[in-house]
Amino acid sequence: MTITAFQSYRVPSYGVSSRHTPELRAAARHIGRRRFLGVTGAALALAFAVDLPRPGVAAAAELDAARIATDPFTLGVASGDPLPGSVLLWTRLAPAPYQPDGGLPAERFDVDWEVARDEAFATVVRRGTATAHPEFQHTVHVEADGLEPGSVYYYRFRAGAWLSETGRTRTAPAATGSVSSLTFAAVACQAYQDGYFTAHRHLAEDDVDLVFHLGDYLYEYAVDAAGGARAYTDRRLPALFNHETVSLEDYRLRYALYKTDPDLRAAHAAHPFVVTWDDHETENNYAGAVPENAVPPEEFLLRRAAAYRAYWENQPLRPPQLPTGPDMRLYRRLQWGPLAQFDVLDTRQYRSDQAYGDAPHVPGPESEDPARTMTGAAQERWLLEGWRDSTALWNVVPQQVCFSRRRMDLDPVAKVSMDAWDGYPASRRRILDGAKAAGVENLMVLTGDVHVGYAFDIKDDFDDPASRTLGTEIVATSIASGKDGSQRPGNWATFMTANPHLKFYDGRRGYARVELGQELARADFRALPYVTTPGAPVTTAGSFVTEVGEPGLKPA
Repeated sequence: MTITAFQSYRVPSYGVSSRHTPELRAAARHIGRRRFLGVTGAALALAFAVDLPRPGVAAAAELDAARIATDPFTLGVASGDPLPGSVLLWTRLAPAPYQPDGGLPAERFDVDWEVARDEAFATVVRRGTATAHPEFQHTVHVEADGLEPGSVYYYRFRAGAWLSETGRTRTAPAATGSVSSLTFAAVACQAYQDGYFTAHRHLAEDDVDLVFHLGDYLYEYAVDAAGGARAYTDRRLPALFNHETVSLEDYRLRYALYKTDPDLRAAHAAHPFVVTWDDHETENNYAGAVPENAVPPEEFLLRRAAAYRAYWENQPLRPPQLPTGPDMRLYRRLQWGPLAQFDVLDTRQYRSDQAYGDAPHVPGPESEDPARTMTGAAQERWLLEGWRDSTALWNVVPQQVCFSRRRMDLDPVAKVSMDAWDGYPASRRRILDGAKAAGVENLMVLTGDVHVGYAFDIKDDFDDPASRTLGTEIVATSIASGKDGSQRPGNWATFMTANPHLKFYDGRRGYARVELGQELARADFRALPYVTTPGAPVTTAGSFVTEVGEPGLKPA
């Protein structure tokens, strides 16, 4: 079965939540890779796993890039996952990005790339040629190595007569080098149909070393011809975006829509990104092999395979992250010299199904089952072992959903989210105990998902405000999801009262900016007054510091 055949395959949507069908939940929990590969339609899934060229390996016939008649670099450039001696460079050839084939035939094209120390490319330090394979939708992933640690570089691509825009990136410092500080941004949740990506434009102009994207890079929901809340009057989007993404073709086209946004392109060109997904890159609130709706698990895993493949193709990710079928190793570890260790988590692919039908609920036997996991056993073990071996001053965990307790009402036993770590308290307990056992003193968790900005003290016992503070959690609000938002949402007073460890809450769009230093870390919450019209200014809604060796947030 060819990939083209899979592109035309569409998963049915029955509209009934599988969280209310125990048989489907059980089937999804127990479906193994052997059964998955044996079900009807397995050949479609195998199309993602075998007989595909790795980057640089010959496949289909090659065409001269000089035959590309219009600009193929419509989706910009990006870089990511910086190491001391290398960085990953990304682009995609797509002269017609809103067409399923991107406006190119199913042939290979050579793409030249170069890295320089200056924006004028007077001092080129690395160059080479990569192959844009049709099997990877003519995306290009280049591991540019042989670079100096802790250095800024400029990069660009060339295909025939066409030259891409110039990107700016940097390498990580040497493991044993001297690093006084690091400034990074945390972003999340950019529903195209909810508004403009103005926050990315401000981020592109901000002086940060690195950007962490914490998930919901795109949304699977339909986008109408007017672009939803963007309410375009000077352009119309094709009808092919006006349905939910389920096939490989759907997900690829949705990335094309997002990456044609000029503000997102500007942010990618300005800074290296470290990305991880949440749910909407595949489907809302899925859990492992359990879909949101009553779709047979085998069919959902086919959809997950399509979503994961399109994610890798369209992000600045290295070859170890290349998925196989419905599986993708996204959790990984990055270092910033001796200053910081970043343990990037995946809290979607391996988690237990949400308890109590995935609705807000008081803690109970179902959610408190000690066997429940947010990360899966292998990832949990990897995280705790990494902390035991860490010599970094700051241990930072970029991940997806609220880690700290978030009581939603003022009842003696309050409801909490079953989709966040509150729905997996035993899993959170193991993580916190592991941090204590490893002697992690300066723990910072980065979170997205909830479309608001929060600042939490991470308590050893969230039921006891006087218990030891083990770290801090910085929750980045959304880029666009939730539309304009408000400074103080309707539940602001309730949340601030019910959660004494919650130090800040703002409901506007924007991003979080964090500076790690030798003595303290500072977090600035950057906020926009609106996103449903373009051009909003940005202000700092709140600033906090946490000191080395004394976890806990204080106003800056």
